[in-house]
Amino acid sequence: MSIRIIGIGESTRVLPIITCLNELGLPFELDPPSSLADLKTEDYIANKHPFGKIPVLYDGDFKITESRAICRYLVSKYQGKHNNTVLIPNDVHKAGLVDQFIFYESFYYDPGVSKLLFQEVYSEKYHGKASDPEIVKQAREEIAKVLDVYERLLEGKEYLNGEYSLADLLHCPTFHFSCVVANHSDLWNERPNVKKWKDRLISRDAWKKAASEYINN
Repeated sequence: MSIRIIGIGESTRVLPIITCLNELGLPFELDPPSSLADLKTEDYIANKHPFGKIPVLYDGDFKITESRAICRYLVSKYQGKHNNTVLIPNDVHKAGLVDQFIFYESFYYDPGVSKLLFQEVYSEKYHGKASDPEIVKQAREEIAKVLDVYERLLEGKEYLNGEYSLADLLHCPTFHFSCVVANHSDLWNERPNVKKWKDRLISRDAWKKAASEYINN
């Protein structure tokens, strides 16, 4: 069965899936929408994503939406089939902690970063509006508080759960867009444990392959 992703390659919601597929050694096809307006059509909402969003993944006839859920599905089905990369351990306790860190990323890390990126990257590109300095300031403050916690969580560890996992992988796209495109690398680099972790993650072949093929800047 072939794997197909409906999404935009440089989206921070699509890139984790591409990186996950690379880590698992799985081929796929990326099928970008013709325009963002396509996502709001009755057909798309009825048959692809009920909230008119990307990504959507098809694995043969099976359909699943939302990037974190998609990645967990791919790991559950394909981990160990094509290589030895482990993104979610078989040990129930270690797996539970990976999920814990995935929730940290989703509920604490992502909101501030998404706010920053909307202002600094996507607002002008997709909506024709200049960024709001006050919102950027608020986002930086939110991110700084979260990264202070990450700095403590990473003390004495190379990765959030000790060993590389899906929880780490999910952070990779926002490193690039926050640090390289939006020029806010100071937030990550001024925290030694966070910087080493970030640099370690973006050096992985799976991420470098995804970035080189799907990011234009």
